[in-house]
Amino acid sequence: MLARMLYSLLNNLHVVEKLAESRPIRRAAQITAYAITKAQIAGQGASQRVLRSQTLRQVREEASKVPGDLGQMGGRIRKVGETFVNEVKEGWKDGSRQIKK
Repeated sequence: MLARMLYSLLNNLHVVEKLAESRPIRRAAQITAYAITKAQIAGQGASQRVLRSQTLRQVREEASKVPGDLGQMGGRIRKVGETFVNEVKEGWKDGSRQIKK
């Protein structure tokens, strides 16, 4: 019964317009739009960093080479892992600096 009443209220155009004009709903919409915009900006920055990433270039380069033996392959994987860890550390530091600003 309660669900049916709520459904009928939310489908009433006049009630929806009054809610949309209320300060709490407008503020919630502003905060949501702000959060979405910040997430998009952060996502674009992260994707650009990934494209410039040394790890990505190194993985592509190493994948194009055919290893002679298993030892050589292990060395390549180790180098890629080290590069990845270094880039994660740098990204962490950059993120910390941005949060402090």
